[in-house]
Amino acid sequence: MRTHPPTTDPLDTYTLNMGPQHPSTHGVLRLLLTLRGEEIVTAEPVIGYSHRAHEKMAENRTYAQFLPNTSRQDYLSGMIYNFAWVEAVEKMAGIPVPERALVARVILAEFNRIASHLLWIGAFLLDLGAPTPFLYCWDDREAILFLLESVTGSRLTYASGRFGGLARDLDADFPRRAREVIAKLRARWPEYDRLIEDNVIFRNRAIGVGVLTRDQCRSYGVTGPTLRGSGVPYDVRKAEPYGAYPRFEFDIPTRPEGDVFARYWVRVQEMRQSVRIIEQALDQLPGGPFLEPGSIGVKKRLKLPVGTQYYAVESARGHYGILLVSEGGAEPYRAKFRTPSYPNLAVLTEAMPGTLVADAVAILGSTDLVMPEVDR
Repeated sequence: MRTHPPTTDPLDTYTLNMGPQHPSTHGVLRLLLTLRGEEIVTAEPVIGYSHRAHEKMAENRTYAQFLPNTSRQDYLSGMIYNFAWVEAVEKMAGIPVPERALVARVILAEFNRIASHLLWIGAFLLDLGAPTPFLYCWDDREAILFLLESVTGSRLTYASGRFGGLARDLDADFPRRAREVIAKLRARWPEYDRLIEDNVIFRNRAIGVGVLTRDQCRSYGVTGPTLRGSGVPYDVRKAEPYGAYPRFEFDIPTRPEGDVFARYWVRVQEMRQSVRIIEQALDQLPGGPFLEPGSIGVKKRLKLPVGTQYYAVESARGHYGILLVSEGGAEPYRAKFRTPSYPNLAVLTEAMPGTLVADAVAILGSTDLVMPEVDR
């Protein structure tokens, strides 16, 4: 922690731009660091370099036309974001969804969550100078992407949700292929433990670094693995159950330390819980239609009733909420998105002071930010 008292003397400190094109930011983020030697005195995130105006675009497109935009907010949780938009509209319009589609959405979303965590682990360790875990994670993630591609036709940005179900059904061989992927993941986890958690260099760079307290997380609105790494067991799938999640058993991994290592550990455990959910969903996958018979799908200009609707889901990064305001037209009057990366980025102003410049990469990476959902 801080080894010198804070100072405002301009001759004692200097500023350093980390980004907006630094490899460890994984996007156009600029951190304005005030330093005293190697020690960080203040850290100011500067955003806005990749603003795409998704919220404004939602007001100028029909509910169906906006479907592809959702997965471009968080391209690593694209499936979850896509289903969130569909489910928010379904709830407001009172559109029924077949049981098969509800369970299939959970399967696809949880595989998407695992793929996101795998990419994060690989890139995070690569930023810290460990290239081998990246190769392992990429290999496991590829197996998941091939599986999702067989259903959706996409590998990254998905638009397979439809109002009333899915664009395409899970084929008869999907459960077998899904279980093969799960077996591959389970076989790899002991290697991850030995390669990463038992590595003395990683432990020294992660344990006790970038500590976030419960109060800090709550005051900034931090959610997801970053919050659970500070000991708060909040998960939208449990706190505000949606879709088919209430019928499945799973735990919420937490650690009390609030440091870089805790945030890493929580994500690793979450992958195990996602596999647990998927296996239950595969066992309970019902027959029947994947799209509600007579459903409006995406073919017509759907008009929602006048009113306001808020709908939240648990993305790979935390609480993702959609606020829809309808005046009865075919386009939303207002669409406001509550994305987890924005508050998770803001809290870095509390986590970084007192640490070293080298720690900034570890702390930033441990929050698993996706900048396009910040600059939405």
